[in-house]
Amino acid sequence: MADAISGLTPALVWKYFAEISKIPRGSKNEKAISDYVLGVAKRFGLEAKRDKALNVVVKKPASAGREQTKSICLQGHLDMVCEKNKGKTHDFEKDPIELVREGNILRANGTTLGADNGVAVAANLAIMEDKSLVHGPLEFLFTTDEETGLNGANSLKPGFVESKTMMNLDSEEEGALYVGCSGGRNTVGSW
Repeated sequence: MADAISGLTPALVWKYFAEISKIPRGSKNEKAISDYVLGVAKRFGLEAKRDKALNVVVKKPASAGREQTKSICLQGHLDMVCEKNKGKTHDFEKDPIELVREGNILRANGTTLGADNGVAVAANLAIMEDKSLVHGPLEFLFTTDEETGLNGANSLKPGFVESKTMMNLDSEEEGALYVGCSGGRNTVGSW
């Protein structure tokens, strides 16, 4: 797996993406990845908590001189869509995702890659670790069971996240910033 990410930048993000690719994390199978996030937070001495739905929030204090900046929360979901090619032997409950690099393309060997939303999780973990970044107070929200109905996000209790501003890092288009979202509700009208 190390060969697949060798030379990719930012290196810290890809290091974490490779690490979380080793952890099965399909919807409703997120305990291990939730534990992993808590472990990373603990390793860097960051305050972290988890709720009953296995959502995790981690706080990173502001850099010196940025303490008065308003806190922002960076959010991504821990689960992934679990699909495999016909004839591929893979057990998403226990097998890691096998990363394959072809030029500048990173893919999985016969399964979904888990980039939705593994890239956001990896980026957040990298920001948690990187001491060179200058920033205000940060919260990182890792939600569960997004792929089957935003169940982790819908179970959040008031006060679990304290930031008044949140940036969701789950997007459909590279290099694009969305203001607003499609939402987690469906409305059915009849007339």
